[in-house]
Amino acid sequence: MEDKEILEKFMKEESRNMAFNQLVRKYQQKVYWHIRKMVIDHEDADDLTQEVFIKVWKHLENFRQDSQLYTWLYRIATNECLNFLKSKKRKFFLPINDVSAELSAKIDQSDLIDGDEIQLKLQKALLRLPDKQRLVFNMKYYDELKYEEISEILGTSVGALKASYHLAVKKIEEYVTKD
Repeated sequence: MEDKEILEKFMKEESRNMAFNQLVRKYQQKVYWHIRKMVIDHEDADDLTQEVFIKVWKHLENFRQDSQLYTWLYRIATNECLNFLKSKKRKFFLPINDVSAELSAKIDQSDLIDGDEIQLKLQKALLRLPDKQRLVFNMKYYDELKYEEISEILGTSVGALKASYHLAVKKIEEYVTKD
């Protein structure tokens, strides 16, 4: 079902639940993995995915369709991730390096993250990036979004995104090639 059709059905009281179920089926996996790449832990990603769809349910009828639906969903998911990570740092009074170390340990322990040594090293390198740089890298590299789409989601200029991605790649290369 196309986004436009989902939105039309959502606006009608009699088909609202069905339309929302379609939306969740269509985007749940993408939203989950977008979040999971940022927070690493499955339970946290699962909880945040639910929070995203609760917010979507509450605010979808006010969606003005200035942007694409998936862009709007990614923006909500991105904000949930950033708020979660900020709250985690504040709650435990952890400097960013300690949060990165904690998430890195979860990568080592997780059954859900498999891969060869270089893939694990890449994941650990990503955790060393500032949150927003990591987001840009994930969206460009893994989600294969265009800079224009990322710009719409993050509200940042394309030029700034390109610079951020370039810096992220340099830092990752340095980390992955050392040793």
